Amino acid sequence: MEFSHLDEDGHARMVNVAAKPIVKRTAVAAGKIWLAPATIEAIRDERMPKGDVLTVAKIAGITAAKQTGHTIPLCHTVILDQVDVEFQVADDHIQIQATAICAGRTGVEMEALSAVCGAALGIYDMCKAVDKQMSIGEIKLLEKTKTPIEES
Repeated sequence: MEFSHLDEDGHARMVNVAAKPIVKRTAVAAGKIWLAPATIEAIRDERMPKGDVLTVAKIAGITAAKQTGHTIPLCHTVILDQVDVEFQVADDHIQIQATAICAGRTGVEMEALSAVCGAALGIYDMCKAVDKQMSIGEIKLLEKTKTPIEES
């Protein structure tokens, strides 16, 4: 098996994507953060001491996606066209879904995954004073696509 991130001597390297075509790339990732029911209720009622948890978490997720190339060592820095972070609030957890889109030579799955992680950590930070039992998990890539860019 050949590994793209290793050179001929087995050392880590960043993959050269210069010859790849520029196409529209989309990735969708998801994850969950489990919280106490009282914490969920306070988030729904916007009664958390630090403020609007989900708005802060959305911004944290978008920021994390934009910084992916700085935090994942062999990841390319991608110019993102869009990042969206959405939440589904359940009785004992918040489902996080992030979509990242770019026109580029390399995929945006790491950016979508980073957005989910950043949003989950944003929720954690906003709630840590009132909920000591939070748990983050089930972070996964749901979908990635690439399509040719139509010329106008």
